[in-house]
Amino acid sequence: MTGHDGAAASGSPQPAPGRKAEHAAEPAAEPTPARGAEHAAARAAMFGALISASHTSTLEQIPALVAEQAARVGLHDVLIYLADLQQEVLSPLTPRPAPSGAAERGEICIEGTVAGRAFQHGRTMPASVRDPRQWWVPLVDGTDRLGVLRISAPGADPATIQDMERLAGLVALLVVSKRPLSDTYARLVRRRRMSVSAEMEWRLMPQRTFATDRLVISAVMEPAYDVSGDVYDYAFEGPTAHLAIFDAMGHDTAAGLTANLALTTLRNSRHEGQGLVRAARRIDQALMGQFGGERFATGVLATLDILSGELTWVNCGHHPPVIVRRRATIELACEPGPPSGTGLGLPVTQCHDQLQPGDRLLLYTDGITEARNRQGEEFGMERFTDFLIRHQADELPVPETLRRLILHHLDYHERRLRDDATVLLVEWPGTPYTRKEAEALTGVPEGSDGLF
Repeated sequence: MTGHDGAAASGSPQPAPGRKAEHAAEPAAEPTPARGAEHAAARAAMFGALISASHTSTLEQIPALVAEQAARVGLHDVLIYLADLQQEVLSPLTPRPAPSGAAERGEICIEGTVAGRAFQHGRTMPASVRDPRQWWVPLVDGTDRLGVLRISAPGADPATIQDMERLAGLVALLVVSKRPLSDTYARLVRRRRMSVSAEMEWRLMPQRTFATDRLVISAVMEPAYDVSGDVYDYAFEGPTAHLAIFDAMGHDTAAGLTANLALTTLRNSRHEGQGLVRAARRIDQALMGQFGGERFATGVLATLDILSGELTWVNCGHHPPVIVRRRATIELACEPGPPSGTGLGLPVTQCHDQLQPGDRLLLYTDGITEARNRQGEEFGMERFTDFLIRHQADELPVPETLRRLILHHLDYHERRLRDDATVLLVEWPGTPYTRKEAEALTGVPEGSDGLF
C-alpha cells in the first residue's frame, strides 16, 4: 500500500516554503583546523571510493555502496528513493523491486509528504523541524529530477547539508549511468504494465528537463504507459537549440514506429548539417518509403538562437507553437505544409519569430487541447494556458508546473485519455539567468555545485 513518510503521516509540523534547508539543531561547534582537515580527508575518501567502486558496479549494488561510504562523513542510513514514471510516488531502490503494476514496499506519495515536497521544490528538508535527525535531499541529474535521498545526520550544520547535497549529486550521476542497462530500474519506476510503443518512445526521447544559463526546457507526456504516436526532442549545437514535436497517426504499435522513424530521420538530418526544410522533406520521404502513404505524422521542427531569441520553424500539418508572454498568449502563424508521409510534394515554408525576454514557448499535441471529458467538453487552449500562467505566478520550478498540469489534465478526463497528450515548454530569459534564478526554475537545491 502506498504510504506517507513518518513526519507527514503523524502530523508533525512541516517546514515553511523557502529556498534554504531548514533545521532546528543547535549551532555546531566551530571546527578546529585539525578536525576540518580530517573531515575534508574523509569526504575526499568517500567520493573517491564511490567513484572507483562504481566502475564495476551494477545499479542494484549502488545503494549498499553509498550507505557504506557515506558513513565516513557521518551520514547514516542512506536510502535512495526514485520517482515513478508519472511522478506520483517515490520508491526505494532495492535489488528486487515489485513486479510492474504492484505497489513497492515502503513507497511514499509525492503529494502531501515532506519527501514529496523535497522532490517537488528541490529543497533539502528535515523530516521534522522539531527533531531534525533525518533529512530528505533532492536527487537531481543536472536539472532532471530523479527522486530523493533519505539521510540520517543528527544536528546537521551547513557543512553537513552541503555534504548531503554533494553526495546526492554524485548518486544521481551513478543512477543515470547505470539505468540504461538495468531492468530493475525499469520495473521500479513503473506502476503498471507498459505498451510496446510506449517502451520504444521513452527509450527514444531525451530526459524530461534540461537547463543552461540561457534556457530551460521541460516536457511531459501522457498516457505514460500507453502513449503510441507522440514524441518530443531537443538538442544543442553551440548557440542553437533544436526543438521538435511529432504526433503520428493512430494509437497502435505502428504509430510508435512512425514516430520513431520521423524522429530518427530528423536527428540524422541534423547530424548531416541539413536545415529544417530539407529535414522536413527527408522525413516525408522516409515515411513514404516505409509505409507507402498509409501512415503519416504531423509535427513542428524548430531552432532557437539562444543568444538572440530568434525562432525559426516549419509546420508539417501540426498545431502552431504558442508563446506565453506575461499574462497573454500568442499563437504563432506560419503557412503549414502537409503532414509528413503523405508524399504530396507541396512547398515547406520556413518562418521566423522573435522571442522576448521571459517568454515561454509551447509545442504541444492535440491530446492536450482537443481531448474531451465525459460531458463532451474539451480541455481547450484557454484552460491549458491559463493553468500555466497562474502557476508561473506561484514561482514553482518549471518541471513541477508541468507535472501539476498533466495531473490536472488527467483529473479533468477522469484519468482516461483517448489520445496522447504531450507538451514541450521552453523558457528563454533574454539575458543569462543568475545561479539562484536557474536553481529556482529547475528545482535544483540552492547552492548545489556545478550547475553553471
